[in-house]
Amino acid sequence: MLKISFPNGRTQTFKKELNGFEIAESISKSLSKKAVAMKVDGTLMDLCDSIKTDSAVEIITLDSDEGLEIMRHTVAAQVLAKAIKNLYPNSKLAIGPTIQDGFYYDVLFEEKISIDQFPLIENEMNNIIQKGEKIIKSLKKKDEVLEIFKSKNENYKVQIIENSDQEDNFQIYQQENTDFVDLCRGPHLHDLKKVGAFKLTKLAGAYWRGDSKNEMLQRIYGTAWSDKNQLDSYLGRISEAEKRDHRKIGKALDLFHFQEDAPGAVFWHPRGWTIFKTLVEYMRVKQQKANYLEINTPTVMDRSLWEKSGHWEKFHENMYTTETEDERIFALKPMNCPGGVQVFNSQIRSYKELPLRVAEFGKVFRYEPSGALHGLMRVREFTQDDAHIYCLREQMQNECIDIIKLTLDIYKDFGFDKIKIKFSDRPKKRIGDDEVWDFLEKALLESMNKLNLKYEVNQGEGAFYGPKIEFVLIDALSREWQCGTMQVDLNLPPRLEASFIDSNGEKQFPVMIHRAFFGSLERFIGILIENNSGKLPLWLSPIQVGIANINDDCTGYCNSTVKKLEKFNIRCKFDDRQEKLNYKIREFSLQKIPFIAVVGAKEITNNTLNIRELGSENQYTIEIDEFIKKIKNSCRIP
Repeated sequence: MLKISFPNGRTQTFKKELNGFEIAESISKSLSKKAVAMKVDGTLMDLCDSIKTDSAVEIITLDSDEGLEIMRHTVAAQVLAKAIKNLYPNSKLAIGPTIQDGFYYDVLFEEKISIDQFPLIENEMNNIIQKGEKIIKSLKKKDEVLEIFKSKNENYKVQIIENSDQEDNFQIYQQENTDFVDLCRGPHLHDLKKVGAFKLTKLAGAYWRGDSKNEMLQRIYGTAWSDKNQLDSYLGRISEAEKRDHRKIGKALDLFHFQEDAPGAVFWHPRGWTIFKTLVEYMRVKQQKANYLEINTPTVMDRSLWEKSGHWEKFHENMYTTETEDERIFALKPMNCPGGVQVFNSQIRSYKELPLRVAEFGKVFRYEPSGALHGLMRVREFTQDDAHIYCLREQMQNECIDIIKLTLDIYKDFGFDKIKIKFSDRPKKRIGDDEVWDFLEKALLESMNKLNLKYEVNQGEGAFYGPKIEFVLIDALSREWQCGTMQVDLNLPPRLEASFIDSNGEKQFPVMIHRAFFGSLERFIGILIENNSGKLPLWLSPIQVGIANINDDCTGYCNSTVKKLEKFNIRCKFDDRQEKLNYKIREFSLQKIPFIAVVGAKEITNNTLNIRELGSENQYTIEIDEFIKKIKNSCRIP
């Protein structure tokens, strides 16, 4: 007898082993029609797979996130891949995984294709779907599957198989009534009629196995959804996202640029640097109110320090290093914590000093693959608003609560009200014993529970030295951006000999809380630009007032207005070019300047300004002193 339990708590007994099709049908015919896969004891499996032991089973349908990902995987591996082989028989298939909202397939073509060929490929994909072939799964031994793909000259599949430690149970998926087969982890739809709506989106280069020493393949990206309405909605969001691309807006507003001489590093222009400095000042005020002390630590430190901290073992492949003439090896810091601990260690600490909250705007350096770089969002050199709190065990929970509350308050100041919180527990590769991890995880969870916060659990995704919380911002296009983090740590202090003297005169190690609100200032600025389409809040705008004169007779009055505004630290720009007024106004509007002040003879006579506000068609006249009051009241840093 076989006992199957379901998510609703119901159990059912069967006389023999059975597969997912049979289980779904035993529940209801309507479910069997919608079923696309199953989850057995937490593992996704194909409906055709047999269940031979007592198990917990969940039937997966297309209207779930998991079902949608399975459909996307099927579109990549069975529809796109077959369309490519039909149209380009001599092409070589590499890998075709799912990604967020879609999929891609890496292919070596005899002659490179362009996006102009996407309609041809999409048409062939539709032909394949309309035939509605069944997908047949089989398990093969290593020598069998090698023979299959060698006979098809699929060199990349052969490499994958040869490099595998597996000897059997290789999963092969074949479309019924065709000779098309693919090697895949699955699961797949069992019927191509269940494929929804799809669209190929872009084309990029990708080295085989991500190694620049290997041949360059072409990566075809696509997206797939349950129906055309969902697809159209997604494509609309993508179109809007392209308009909001921070790289385009950054160039249009003269904020920053990138160039190949410094890949992954930002060249800040005056206006962009104004935004950066304003954010730093904002955070300084917040941290001072919360009793943080600010420090600064070296950018380059000896390898031995990174070995002590554990970063060298876990992270050295992503570190920039250099060797000096005396054969010492130094590294550009990828994290701020080991340097910050040295400040803590610079004197004997007493328990009476704790909690000690120490903040740093530290520039860090991490080698990211060139293909992963993406404007401000993914760089190799960036600035973290880092802080480390040294506290007693009994102080840790209250400190965590205060950090969480401050984090959420900061995000509200920037208009982010929708925040996801993710809790990550111990990873497989970690330092410290389980007793320490038990204490840290429990305290971190209790701090969130005391605030009645909802959170998701990312199993095994904690830092190597402690569990963490991630704060994920949801922007105006419902995209998710992981920004703030908080980790609790009892492992790094002993490794770096960070200690204090307790009330009994004994040496103890503090709890070390790592936290960042923005995460990366560069990335946070990119998020702000895209979330606001470049129209930043008044207090953060690099230019707050643009002044346009009707003719040269107004130049003197405009210059005196500039001086008055600058006296009150209002950032302004006077456009005195010999251009038409409408042209100047349009230029200021394109630069997303919140207030445009127009000056003519009437304004000079009445000591006023004619004001246009960005995003509003209304115009009004106001005395200069009143306008200054209005600006000062509106642009206070939160």
